Amino acid sequence: MQVKGRQAAPLPRVPHRETEAQGDLGRGVKPWSANTQLKELNVKHTIALLTALLLTLPTALCADDSPKDEAAALIHARTEAAKTFKNEVSPFMETYCLRCHTDNRRSGGVTFQDLQKNPNGPAFQMLWKRASTQIAAHDMPPANESRQPSEKERRAVIEWVAGMKKRVPKDPGLFVIRRLNKREYGNTLHDIFGVDLAIARDLPDEVVGAGYTNTLSPLLIEKYLSIANDVLDKSFSPSGSKPTAVQRRLLGESPDKGVDPTVAARKVARSLARLAFRRPASDAELDVLMRVFSLARLNGKPYPEALRLMVKATLVSPQFLFITPVKANSSGNETVSQEIVPLDDYQLASRLSYLLWATIPDSELSALADSGKLQNTGVLAAQARRLLKDPRSRALFDGFGAQWLGVDKLEGKMFDTEKFPQMTAKMRLAMYDEARLFFQEVLRNNLKLTTLIDSNSTYLNEILASIYGMEGTVRGEQMRRVTLTNSNRGGILTMPGILANSSFPNRTSPVNRGVWVLEQVLGEHVPPPPPNVPTLEKQDKLVIANMTLRQRTELHRSNAVCASCHKALDPIGFGLENYDAIGRWRTVDDSAGKIDASGELPGGLHFSTPAELKRIIAYRKDDFCRSLTSKLLAYALGRQLEGYDEIVVDEMTDSTKNDDYRMQTLVVGVVTSYPFTHRRVTNTGETQNAK
Repeated sequence: MQVKGRQAAPLPRVPHRETEAQGDLGRGVKPWSANTQLKELNVKHTIALLTALLLTLPTALCADDSPKDEAAALIHARTEAAKTFKNEVSPFMETYCLRCHTDNRRSGGVTFQDLQKNPNGPAFQMLWKRASTQIAAHDMPPANESRQPSEKERRAVIEWVAGMKKRVPKDPGLFVIRRLNKREYGNTLHDIFGVDLAIARDLPDEVVGAGYTNTLSPLLIEKYLSIANDVLDKSFSPSGSKPTAVQRRLLGESPDKGVDPTVAARKVARSLARLAFRRPASDAELDVLMRVFSLARLNGKPYPEALRLMVKATLVSPQFLFITPVKANSSGNETVSQEIVPLDDYQLASRLSYLLWATIPDSELSALADSGKLQNTGVLAAQARRLLKDPRSRALFDGFGAQWLGVDKLEGKMFDTEKFPQMTAKMRLAMYDEARLFFQEVLRNNLKLTTLIDSNSTYLNEILASIYGMEGTVRGEQMRRVTLTNSNRGGILTMPGILANSSFPNRTSPVNRGVWVLEQVLGEHVPPPPPNVPTLEKQDKLVIANMTLRQRTELHRSNAVCASCHKALDPIGFGLENYDAIGRWRTVDDSAGKIDASGELPGGLHFSTPAELKRIIAYRKDDFCRSLTSKLLAYALGRQLEGYDEIVVDEMTDSTKNDDYRMQTLVVGVVTSYPFTHRRVTNTGETQNAK
């Protein structure tokens, strides 16, 4: 399946400290000097050496006063929390938890011993949240335990855990250095040189979680060099020929006789670097580009050919390939260990543009950066809304939305071809486009977030209409907006592409569907299953011979270890069982047993149809808003949320709620948030000594 249009960055980006990428890039590279002789202009090691040299150059400095620290309030909050832990939380854990959850007896694989010793440790925050959720739901202590806490005791623990985020200092986190991914790289080359987006197709895909997007191997440098050659071959004319429009735009005219070519070349280098680096280049960076130009001239190359090599060096430089911050400590004080600074206007322009468009800032955004106006929150918000109106904003779906909904995996997902021959490449593309167009409609029209959950319209073509049972209504391959009359349809919970992604190759998975709704829609954490729990496929064939999938799952749930989690997720999954593995409506399952889609959710909320389930989920709009806000902020920052980020998410959730849960309010809240517009920096010595 080929997903058409502009593309954007992958959702889960593993955080790497500011120093890591720089250390990797400089290893094993011999020093380069202007005396190096070029036997041919395409020598690959020369470009690699330039890459390493450019990385070590100082960049423009950004300075600002550190925010005032509300130290007194923070100390007070921590003091009060310590008292509460000693007097109420620790006794609770000792009375109701430690009998089963110690290092010697890890019931469910969980121990609270280390947590008791260091309750505020960052590594234990997720464990505290999981414990709080289960205590609030009365899942823990288990109902069969004779000693049960009072509601007051439960509330003390729940409120103490909820207050953890208020006991951390105001901190935007480190700026995550990352390489332009395959999609952003292709888009950027397209917008600068006019080449086809597919020019980056030979780059390897990103390996999320392995730090791949923050490293440059020799093989990858060769790939970039090869693509740079391809870009220049396609956009520049051969030597001695009339220059192309792209050449004239980027390089200007050759200087007249009697004019110093180095002066003209430095002017070209300055304008080229401003575009490619997404900010003005420092004098040191321009000097490196000019050394490349001068070296080519020393080897007898004419002016246009020397400029061509300079362009090539620019395209494999770290300043082009990486989204990086600039140094923040302009005071010259090398002993400062940590400070918080605002991103400068150029960083804001790039961060905004790559988030919403997955490419370089356009002329208007760049002009605002040049004039120093983007640090004004009103200007930044207005630019975000402008970018969202542009067709290029589909990149936000291709990068964030597709991964959030899971439809980015449809292309490679396996299905039983005998049971589901409908799952062709065209069908998968139609499923992807349905989710994309629906997401874009909510975003562009600034609709309520709950529209994503329950809507009376969607986008179909003839192929996808067959899944909806609307073959006679929609004709042709063109996707178009369609009004739905069946209340069991509409919204992301019942979209075929999303349902298909959470299915197994040959059947549905109520568990997967329940987990998806809880985690991706409601923002709840579902722990992984305990070890050695058998799957449904390993159940006794004689026992399950005449059972429906629901009955088999309920039999599996009779295991006490599994029951607490399944109690929350199974009802949601069963509520979607009327949809088969590719999203078609049905009334009986594969065993020919009648489907029972009824269920009860926490709080005594009953439903009997998918339509009723959707309304219950949509009613939890605060949970949905917070979940979506958290996921989009993490995507925008390129790291997991932690510490003060939770305070920011609370504030953004309230702002979106106060504007009737409008989608653009959420997005603008992210791009004007404290972590998006600021960063924590480490001392310059740490950066220089990175390994």
